[in-house]
Amino acid sequence: MRPLLTPVVRHCAALAVIATHVLCAACGGGGNSTPSSPTAPSPPSGGLTACSVIGGISDRVTTQIVNGTACSSANTPIVLLNLKDRDGLPVGSCSGTIIGSRAVLTAAHCLDEEVASVKVYRGTGDQVASTSLHVHPGYRQNVAFDIGVILTGEDLARTPAALLLSRDARTSEQAVIAGWGADQYGNGGTLRAGATSISLVTSTHLETQPSASTSAVCSGDSGGPIFLSQDGVWAIAGVISATGVGGSCVIGASYYAALRHPDVSSFVLGLVPDAATR
Repeated sequence: MRPLLTPVVRHCAALAVIATHVLCAACGGGGNSTPSSPTAPSPPSGGLTACSVIGGISDRVTTQIVNGTACSSANTPIVLLNLKDRDGLPVGSCSGTIIGSRAVLTAAHCLDEEVASVKVYRGTGDQVASTSLHVHPGYRQNVAFDIGVILTGEDLARTPAALLLSRDARTSEQAVIAGWGADQYGNGGTLRAGATSISLVTSTHLETQPSASTSAVCSGDSGGPIFLSQDGVWAIAGVISATGVGGSCVIGASYYAALRHPDVSSFVLGLVPDAATR
């Protein structure tokens, strides 16, 4: 996977001002991470595994998303996004979530000006080409709105994930994160999921903190989801935006653009009016 460097560097610098943290490694780009303990995170709840939350199956626990589980991609809505420039050449990759029959939710910084088209890879079968790319109109002025939507010309043939719009996230509540990015050793290209908990909630973003027993996001996970449980359904509360301090994926908070902000939810639903909500 070629690193997506240009949008990541710009995104990190702006988000550092907003969040008053120094962020050096955002999820969409490359870069090596500092190894952490391989202790596996606890399952989300009721004996569920993180993979089962995203519609995948795993029979082994690995030290990946970071500290997560490698999942089957056969039925999950979590997809790999292969980014192309105007000449059709690869310029990087990100993660995304199918939220409509022909719609994928991702991060705005994954759809930088250099990106002219996207090929959506579901883990099996052919890639599906984008027909249009949409970045939240407020993103250039406020990177807290790090939200993008990709529309495709053919059905994605996966059950879409629901959006959690009925309530705010709560600090200390358990969450599941997922993406196709790197582990702490720089290995990417595999769908992984892991358990974590919410450490901070604002109107525009959520935060989680990594530990030896919880998961963290890393390079290439940008645009992937953070799930919370509502009425027995795991729904997307935010989009993976940035992570890390000093180039590490396991030191410092991970950041997620909050879907419930009215400017964000109206943008997404305006493009995907039939998206399921909780």
